Amino acid sequence: MDKHIAAPVDKETAKSLKAGDYVYISGTIYTARDAAHKRMEETLQSGGALPFDIKGQMIYYMGPSPARAGRPIGSAGPTTASRMDKYTPQLLDLGMGAMIGKGKRSPEVIDAIVRNAAVYFAAVGGAGALLSKCITSSEVIAYDDLGTEAVRRLTVKDFPVIVVVDSEGNNLYETAIREYKEIEGDMS
Repeated sequence: MDKHIAAPVDKETAKSLKAGDYVYISGTIYTARDAAHKRMEETLQSGGALPFDIKGQMIYYMGPSPARAGRPIGSAGPTTASRMDKYTPQLLDLGMGAMIGKGKRSPEVIDAIVRNAAVYFAAVGGAGALLSKCITSSEVIAYDDLGTEAVRRLTVKDFPVIVVVDSEGNNLYETAIREYKEIEGDMS
């Protein structure tokens, strides 16, 4: 089912999304990859504040290529989400509403998604140039020294994603495999 949602995401919206839903996001999202997540964890451990209010926010695991003339950002494809798994449960417990990446998540992350009524979206890997067309503005807001891994605030319009893990823990990667095996079994 196709759904259009606003970012940041509230709990009610997150709970309405189901694994397999096609979703188009409009609003403000943030980018952060490995180095930025490590820096955020260090900041929290030392009693500091995150560079943005995490409540309800979506973090897109992405490090863009340089922007072409007239564009706010370069190619903006997703990063493998499991690289952020050791940092994610804490951010979810602090109120993060959603993540966008590619690939599977650890059981600990899935437990934190359920515990916090959050959602994990996948963006299509290899489609970074197309995804960048949905980004209308990009601004580095923290950790500029990290280059492409700096934290950015993006404004997106109809950014296409698929719900992989919903707030109930349903996992599209697992259900799709089961459904495929059932279909394959029926064809034998």
